Amino acid sequence: MLLIPVQYFFKWTLYTYPENWRAFKAQIAAQYSGARLKLASNPPAFTFGQTNRTPAFLNNFPLGKVPAYQGDDGFCLFESNAIAHYLSNDALRGATPQAAAQVLQWVSFADSEIIPPASAWVFPTLGIMQFNKQATEQAKEDVKRALTVLNQHLNTRTFLVGERVSLADITVACSMLWLYKQVLEPSFRQPYSNVTRWFVTCVNQPQFKAVLGEVKLCEKMAQFDAKKFSEMQPKKETPAKKEKAPKEAAKPQEKKEKEKEKKKEEKKPAPEEEMDESDAALAAEPKAKDPFAHLPKSAFVMDEFKRKYSNEDTLAVALPYFWEHFDREGYSIWYGQYKFPDELTLTFMSCNLIAGMFQRLDKLRKNAFASAILFGTNNNSSISAIWIFRGQDLAFTLSPDWQIDYESYEWRKLDPDSEECKTMVKEYFSWEGEFKHVGKAFNQGKIFK
Repeated sequence: MLLIPVQYFFKWTLYTYPENWRAFKAQIAAQYSGARLKLASNPPAFTFGQTNRTPAFLNNFPLGKVPAYQGDDGFCLFESNAIAHYLSNDALRGATPQAAAQVLQWVSFADSEIIPPASAWVFPTLGIMQFNKQATEQAKEDVKRALTVLNQHLNTRTFLVGERVSLADITVACSMLWLYKQVLEPSFRQPYSNVTRWFVTCVNQPQFKAVLGEVKLCEKMAQFDAKKFSEMQPKKETPAKKEKAPKEAAKPQEKKEKEKEKKKEEKKPAPEEEMDESDAALAAEPKAKDPFAHLPKSAFVMDEFKRKYSNEDTLAVALPYFWEHFDREGYSIWYGQYKFPDELTLTFMSCNLIAGMFQRLDKLRKNAFASAILFGTNNNSSISAIWIFRGQDLAFTLSPDWQIDYESYEWRKLDPDSEECKTMVKEYFSWEGEFKHVGKAFNQGKIFK
């Protein structure tokens, strides 16, 4: 009898901010195990610095840090390694006691031997830490020592433990991601060819690429940017100069000053939440230009529709609200059909294909909504979706970050006033109907919102 871990019957939510390398570990593990992971990294689902300070969040995650995991069954976890371990399957964790111990060995190696020197070296180049020449030089030596250990181990191995990717590879590769992207230029990494070969092999696995996208190796070692560092530092108020008081009035004046200082302390707002250095590295990345900035303001409030869809009956409330408020000039409706149904095999793998696309489009959520459906059964299935986009163009073309998957689909713009469009929107939003254009039974669906 085949036993399926109980967690695979539930949907899981991973709270994080966008592009958090610590969260990548859990996301990649889920890609391998087939876990149904929902990413909450943007408003309204999650706002870093706000959502993670609420009493409800802190009740489940006392430190208020991310990534944080919560299942529909109420089970909660914090700490990225624990979450990645839970989302893994036995093959990733190590199928034997020996393999499991080796996986744990490399996870610990990443935490103790790679992350500290990598942070000390990389963070000044990102402008989030002051440059210290002595600390940076020491960090370089420590990174060399870690690379030497890895290079020797990988001399006769493709992966760190066994013959397939394990949680050891996922954890160590994610820990080295910023080293390879920022500072490990060709001349520096040349002596460690086994490590680079292993790293490139890992990040080019479909499950890694579904989360990381294309990883470009550093061509020139990034340096400390004093101007960038200065711009990223919080501005401090200049204290007012104190005037000298007469000697005879010194004691009363001193008492008054102390009372004033005490009142100031009481009025001081709570300090802003500090991310640890690893979190700050990715949160501090420069913001890209909004591809939708050129469009005029629309009366259709996408977030309000999403709230209706998430919290109220689809057919009775959400769908009528959609058609009543839909802005035909400011938004467009598109139908997409996967071009290669013959390549679809097991349904859970096909569902992962949809999930991977959604994860890579995370920054599109504010301006889009979609319902993607897998039809059919194992080795006889198809994928199609209805998308709502801001503007009249196919949104994927507006940003290179959104173009990884869309060419695998055939796209057709629908007329919002046509019966065809209204029928398809109803069926795809509710996951109910005849789906005459497909010819296969509904299997499962995923919502992008």
